[in-house]
Amino acid sequence: MNKQFLYISAITAILIAILLTIVQIVPNKPLLLLDRFVPSAGWIQVGIAVIYGALLSYKMQDRKERPKWRLRAWLLFSIVFFGQLFLGITVDSVFLMTGKLHLPVPAIILAGPLFRLEGLFMPILFLSTLLLSGPAWCSQLCYFGAFDAWNAKGKTEKNVFHYHKQLRYSVFFIVIAGAIALRLFGATGWLATIAGLIVGIIGLGIMLTLSRKKKKMIHCSSYCPIGTLVSFMKKLSPFRVRLNMNCTHCMACLKACKYDALHKENIEKGKIGYTCTYCGDCLSACKHGGLEYRFLRLRPATAERLWIVITVVLHTCFLMIARI
Repeated sequence: MNKQFLYISAITAILIAILLTIVQIVPNKPLLLLDRFVPSAGWIQVGIAVIYGALLSYKMQDRKERPKWRLRAWLLFSIVFFGQLFLGITVDSVFLMTGKLHLPVPAIILAGPLFRLEGLFMPILFLSTLLLSGPAWCSQLCYFGAFDAWNAKGKTEKNVFHYHKQLRYSVFFIVIAGAIALRLFGATGWLATIAGLIVGIIGLGIMLTLSRKKKKMIHCSSYCPIGTLVSFMKKLSPFRVRLNMNCTHCMACLKACKYDALHKENIEKGKIGYTCTYCGDCLSACKHGGLEYRFLRLRPATAERLWIVITVVLHTCFLMIARI
């Protein structure tokens, strides 16, 4: 076993243990699901999370294994998230958070507060992840995007998705304008929910058609308004992914990029497209070490490990806590 991998996994496990211990002790009402069924069973869930996070951190450090384990972990999170929602609606509300039920469509993170003029928890959580891990929201933390990644499995087309900018900006401004218009005209919550549902259904349709055909995550990179927001606001974080002098312009990374962020023109100019989510799949495809993570003045290898630790810690905590 790789000692460096074990060291980073241990750090990940310790951070998860600290954060979830706070979650277990501080709130008056139990946030960990097992604690809602059996008193103090939340500690068992903390233990499971520590083991899971350490294992995932170990696997994610291996560049060849990273794409596979990232997708597996991301799908697990989405399945658990929507599974709890289904059980909460059909079996027992204990599977849900307290408060009002809301539509689990990413666009609601943006449109919801604009319509209600309240409910800032999700926007604050979203912005916090941007500060901590850059655009990792769109590569491992979003409950919706994993299904787009699953539909985009396979060798990616090298061709650019031609309607990329037109689609992403149109949807972004339509969602904002729509939420404001619904608020101004005094629309009911049900009407707003139906509008959000339509946005979500169209998104699923894009996953099942365009993403599956192009083998690119068209929903996340060209349709989702949160993805559009992330592509620009990720600059709030010090993390970056850059091409370096080792790049030979072999273009192997193009087939690995599901976010339509790498094209021949980008590589020749030495720049990565703004839809990059720092997922690291391109690093697994590059045999020359032509891509690297950066974080302030840290060495690229250290920056990469730091990104993995932060992302896995956030992902694991989301997995243990995130419910509607």
